[in-house]
Formats: sequence, structure tokens, C-alpha cells
Amino acid sequence: MNRTLGIVPIALALLPAVAVADDSGPTSQDPSSASESPKPAPPPPVWAGKGQIGFMSSQGNTDAKAANAALDVSYTDNPWKHTLHLDALYGQSAGITSAERWNALWQSNYNVTTDLFTFGALRYGHDLFDGFQYQASGTAGLGYKLFDTDTIKLSVQLGAGYMASRPEQLTYNSVGEVTARNLLPSQNYAVGTAGLDYSQKLTSTTTLSDTLLTNAGSPNTLVTNTLALAVKVSQKLALSLGYNIQDNTRPPAGIKSLDTVETVNLVYSF
Repeated sequence: MNRTLGIVPIALALLPAVAVADDSGPTSQDPSSASESPKPAPPPPVWAGKGQIGFMSSQGNTDAKAANAALDVSYTDNPWKHTLHLDALYGQSAGITSAERWNALWQSNYNVTTDLFTFGALRYGHDLFDGFQYQASGTAGLGYKLFDTDTIKLSVQLGAGYMASRPEQLTYNSVGEVTARNLLPSQNYAVGTAGLDYSQKLTSTTTLSDTLLTNAGSPNTLVTNTLALAVKVSQKLALSLGYNIQDNTRPPAGIKSLDTVETVNLVYSF
């Protein structure tokens, strides 16, 4: 009887230690059970784009018309980003077509890290007056985002690929109209490619951008660059001043290597 009464105080003294052991037991066996939380859902795919158009017409001493249009669309589904660019240019002076060009560019990027990405790109260009019936390329390589903030975005890329083009010899009459197009042997060659994509918000409504693409090969190097200053007039609409350069370093004889175009466009973002 006395022995039994002596055990009771000992048992009561051990109860807190047993309770602590019971509370810590599951944690030591499964550390993740208490700290684990549901993983956040990945961001949804994002579509974005803008279209722009410009037109000029003059009559009197000079009868001229010009129109240009461009479309840029992107689709982001991390780690992928796909972009499509289309542009067209048409000009007429004194009833004679003086400019006709269109270009298409598709590029897919895959994010290796936050800043480093790989890319693959396809480009096709057709210009009635640059001395080439067409110029097409397929390239791939690596790119890096030097800046990626809400204010400044700047990325560069380097790679290699293949270019296919068909030069042509143009014959003009006395008033500058093309009267004959003689196709020359096609050119197919390896190229190195370099690109730059830059945009910066100067103010809440003003953005400066520049896009550079170079495909360099031994027969010819093609450089295109588009500089633009856009000013928002509403949430979706903006006015844009643009300056475009297209340079073929070795065009057929009699053809100027450098073409420049200045534009004033209305831009719609979506």
C-alpha cells in the first residue's frame, strides 16, 4: 500500500516530460509535415503585341505616296517566349513604284536562367529595289539580359546560322523605272549573327527603343536597325517617330548598299 502511494508522485512528475516527447515526436520523424506549404501556381501564359501604320501623300510639284505598316506579337509561357515581327513598306513617286519591301521574323527564346537564354530565329525579306529577290536566314545561339527592369530593358545575343539569297541585276530607264530584272546565281553561306534589343521609359508616356540585327557572311553582310521614339496619347494609342536602316554591304553592281526610311506612325498596343 505504501509502495503504491510512492509511485503516484513519481508518475505525476514524469507527465510533462512525456507530453513534450509526444509533441516533438512527429516533427523529428517528418520535419516537412509542419513547414510544407502549397507551391504557388506558375504564372499564366501572356499574349502582348502592337500594330502600327503610317501614310503620306503629296500632290502638286511632287506627286508622291508612301505607306508603311508593322505588327509585333509575343507569347510568353515561362520558360519559353515566342515573338513574331512583320513589316511592309510601299512608295510611289510620279506614278512609278519607288519602294516595295516586306520582312518577316520569328524568334523563340528559352530561359536557361533568369538572365541567360538560348534562341532560334527565322527571317525572310523581299525588297524590289535592294538588288536581292529574297534574303532568308535561320540562326541560333545564346542571349543575355543585361537589364530587365520596369524602366530599362536591354538584351544582347550572339549565334551562327545559314543564309540563302538570290541577287538580281536591275535595269532602269531614263525616269528611274525598273525595266528589267536579271536573276543572278543564288548565294548560300554560313553567317554569324549578333543582335541587340533595347527599350527605356524616358517618362511615364515616352519610350525610346532600338532593335539591331546583323547577319554577317563572306559574300554579304546584312544589317538592319530600327530606332523609334513613341509618345502615348492614351492607354492603347501612341504616336511614333521611327528611323530604319537596311544595309547590304555587297549588293549587285549599280545598287546602293544603304537604304534608310523615316516614319511617323500611329501605334495601337494590345
